Amino acid sequence: MSNPDKFIQLIQHPVKFRLFLLMKLPSAFFCGVRVQQISNERAAVTVPYKWLSQNPFRSTYFACLAMAAEMSTGLLAMMNTYKSKSEPAVSMLVVGLEATYYKKATGITTFICEDGMAIANTVSEAVSSGEGRSVKAKSVGYNDKEEMVAEFFITWSFKSKANQSTPA
Repeated sequence: MSNPDKFIQLIQHPVKFRLFLLMKLPSAFFCGVRVQQISNERAAVTVPYKWLSQNPFRSTYFACLAMAAEMSTGLLAMMNTYKSKSEPAVSMLVVGLEATYYKKATGITTFICEDGMAIANTVSEAVSSGEGRSVKAKSVGYNDKEEMVAEFFITWSFKSKANQSTPA
C-alpha cells in the first residue's frame, strides 16, 4: 500500500482522525469541521453553522470557514508529505491566504479542493531540487443548494528537511 493510500485510510478511520483533530486542531474539532471525501486529486471538508461556529450575524464565522477551506488543501498537502521512506521528510507551512465571500453560510458548507496533482508535483519538485517550493491551492465552499458561498486561495510552502540548516 502506498503512502497516499495509507494516509487516506488513516483519514477515513472513524476514530483515529477525530482523535487527531481533538489533540492537534481542537478548534476544528469543536466547530464540527469534518472530512467528507479524500482522494489523490480532491478533498472535500464540511463545516456546519452551529453555536460554536456562529457569528453575530446568524451565519458561520469567517474563521471557521477558513479552517475548513485550509483543511481541504492541507489534507492533500499532508498526504504528499506523509511518512515517505525513500525521500527526506518535507516541511509544510501556510504562507498566504486570500478569501472572497459571496453568500452567508447558514447551514453546512462544503469546501472542495481539486488541486491534489499540483500539490503533489510541488512537493516532488521541492524534494528533487532541494529548494523550497510553493503552490497556491484553490478551495471553493458550497452550501446545500450548491451555491458558491466562499472561495479561498491557500498558498503552501514545502521544503525538504534534508536541506534545512540546523542551529549550531
